[in-house]
Amino acid sequence: MRMATVKNQDIEIIAEIGSVHDGSFGNAIKLVECAAESGATVAKFQLHISSAETSENAPNPSYFNSESRFDYFNRITFSKSQWLEIKERCHSLGIKFGCSPFSIEAVDFLLEVGVDILKIPSGEITNHPLIEYVAETGLPIHISSGMSTWAELDEAIAILTPVQNICLMQCASLYPAPPLKIGLNNILEMKNRYESKRVSVGFSDHSTGIVMPIAAVALGARAIEKHLTFSRKMYGSDAFNALEPLEFKEMSLGIRAVEIALQNPVDKNNIEDFLENRLIFQKSIVAGRNLAKGESISLECVKFLKPANGLLPSEWKKITGRKINRNLPAGHLISFEDLE
Repeated sequence: MRMATVKNQDIEIIAEIGSVHDGSFGNAIKLVECAAESGATVAKFQLHISSAETSENAPNPSYFNSESRFDYFNRITFSKSQWLEIKERCHSLGIKFGCSPFSIEAVDFLLEVGVDILKIPSGEITNHPLIEYVAETGLPIHISSGMSTWAELDEAIAILTPVQNICLMQCASLYPAPPLKIGLNNILEMKNRYESKRVSVGFSDHSTGIVMPIAAVALGARAIEKHLTFSRKMYGSDAFNALEPLEFKEMSLGIRAVEIALQNPVDKNNIEDFLENRLIFQKSIVAGRNLAKGESISLECVKFLKPANGLLPSEWKKITGRKINRNLPAGHLISFEDLE
């Protein structure tokens, strides 16, 4: 049996760790390890510097009101040496270190640490000074479209045009995002809209489960981002809507399976792989009873039985009404040689 050719795996699978670590350096390192074990190619964090990002009285999102965002961001921060260790742990496991900066100060910090991928969060899509600053780094850039209009995305892409490695991620900034709000159609629209600008398209998923990311790959997404947590019962703003390690691994395996299928188009006329099963499951035209010489072939005197080692039923009209040139026993495979 001919085996399919498997090409290199080039779909980026991003484990969005975000702030699930809740300020625990040990948890951050362990989450990187879980990401690698679960099939991720990137472990992505978020870097919040409260004083550069938010006012002290800014409102919280409805799904997280346990403490103010200002205090929360201050509490979960890491030192530069800890970020360096996180990056080095990513690299030692063969995965990239990605991060979302929420301020220009955060970009500067990440450049000092040495980040592999920068992601512009959906809430920053109208922050043109930040986007311009990120563009000047020359690093690969992912952009979340979660709460953006087409006009806003057009403006952001125009700023980033000189950058060679841009991935625009379809996203719905709802937690969780229900199927009717996912917007998988926008993956196709983004591909058509920005193809001339050499922008690849990905999918940042906030739905529950693993179905939507796999569907996105089938539609052409080249990068998939999904939140990762030890447990959905963990404290914080992200854990409740994330995948646990075994679920993330199942998603990764599904993505790779779809990737292989997409990379190996099948010629429907090439039935080499199915010859054995065709013999077993298709049928032949056989004598349904003892047939006498001179008798005409009709439905009444034949059967269509497995296996397919004789004339196929699709050839029925070629023999119907023709006379038999010799006596045939019941079960005989009828052939053209049996007919006048």
